Amino acid sequence: MADSGTRPDEPERFRRQGSVSSKQDLIQWENASVETCTILSWLGYGQEIIQARRDAYREFGKLLTARVCGAATYIITGSKGEGLSSYLESDVDIMDVNNRVFCLEDDVNSSAFPGEMTVLRSLSRRSYHGHCRLLLERRGTTIHRHVRDAFCDDGYGRELLSSDLYVNNWSKEDLTEGIVQHERAGPSIPYTMHGNLHRDKVHALHYYCPNILSKWAARPRHWPPPEAVQRVVSLGAFLTPVGFKESEYQHVEWRVCFNAGETELISNLNDTQTKLYVLLKMIKNDVLHPRKKEVSSYTLKNIVLWMAENNPQASFHKKSILQWLHEALDALRVALITLELPYYMIPERNLMATSGLDEEQQRTWISTITDMLNEGTRVILRLPKIRQCIVAHPEPLRWYNGRRIELELLTLMRMNRDIICRDENGESDDTDAIVQALERRIDEVITYVCVRMIMEGSRVINTEAIFNRILM
Repeated sequence: MADSGTRPDEPERFRRQGSVSSKQDLIQWENASVETCTILSWLGYGQEIIQARRDAYREFGKLLTARVCGAATYIITGSKGEGLSSYLESDVDIMDVNNRVFCLEDDVNSSAFPGEMTVLRSLSRRSYHGHCRLLLERRGTTIHRHVRDAFCDDGYGRELLSSDLYVNNWSKEDLTEGIVQHERAGPSIPYTMHGNLHRDKVHALHYYCPNILSKWAARPRHWPPPEAVQRVVSLGAFLTPVGFKESEYQHVEWRVCFNAGETELISNLNDTQTKLYVLLKMIKNDVLHPRKKEVSSYTLKNIVLWMAENNPQASFHKKSILQWLHEALDALRVALITLELPYYMIPERNLMATSGLDEEQQRTWISTITDMLNEGTRVILRLPKIRQCIVAHPEPLRWYNGRRIELELLTLMRMNRDIICRDENGESDDTDAIVQALERRIDEVITYVCVRMIMEGSRVINTEAIFNRILM
């Protein structure tokens, strides 16, 4: 176990793991922690399936990028890119990065960028930390119409790129058959494909900001290792079209993001840290039930990243996950009390500054989390998925888990094969031998599940509903 106490350079809310009051208590916590880790692996959060998801969605992004011949780079972000949600469990977050526009920090020379590229200069002096406005420095010879039509005058004869206009321009694109677009949500344009595939697309810009990244890289830390730090720096930053909510300039402001770097950071968490993040997300969804993302998965991710950075890696192991859950919940409670949580990449930015949390909700959550902290190891019984695994018979649970993992792997392979087999008009080739083989095996797996359900007394079998339920 790690000794209690803090390093001088680490925030108090992310302190090291403390000691348990007695040896008997320690054994109880360790046994419950090991069982929790085992259950989470059964539920689809084992290292192998997580890595398979990451690989599949990384490939998915590369295939989408190849289809637009270099005009944009597609990156799958969020829980899908991190490998922490199954196929239908949550939205697919897609970042569409324009490769013909580059945004630069204040003191970066623009002469190295080719003439066909549009160069924008970031102005951050009047913006909240982690936000900026974009001033046109050089118009490229090749410029997308949605960029061209998003410029506006700043009142001094200079051209600013409006984040609002940029999103609105993209939201007016013609939709292909089977796609339903929804109301804008922050920087993203949500849409649904084929009735059950929910996606959030964010149209972003490259941002070259060596000063911000070098400041992050230079921090003293236990984690991530130096080679991972360098990979994060090399992946760079992006600007997404959304301003600070309380700013008078929010319609022309952009937010600094490190989506690719953060996915790399999550992939460098060890098994226990990853499962800690999963448990926190379960608590958010099944216990806190935020209505308007007052507490989001992003909030919880930042807590986990800070804890990983400020504590020795060896203290995160399968016998300690529930003690670390206790520490993470306490950090969340402090954030709710103080309404302060520093952004991991830019600590000056407070993630709670625009949470929109009202006093009643704040009091309720603080009380709920306090109760959870007092419940000790029994806190995990609040989570329906964990409870179901505890009471289930292990043999059918393991059998079902095997079918679910195989079905998800087959579906991910089919997803990417579908992109490969599309023609220039976006039509898929259903005669492809690999697609047909994948479809046959998917049907076989669903049939196995249906037969077992019938043998156990189920009377109504809807194969499409079973497929969707397994992958949720």
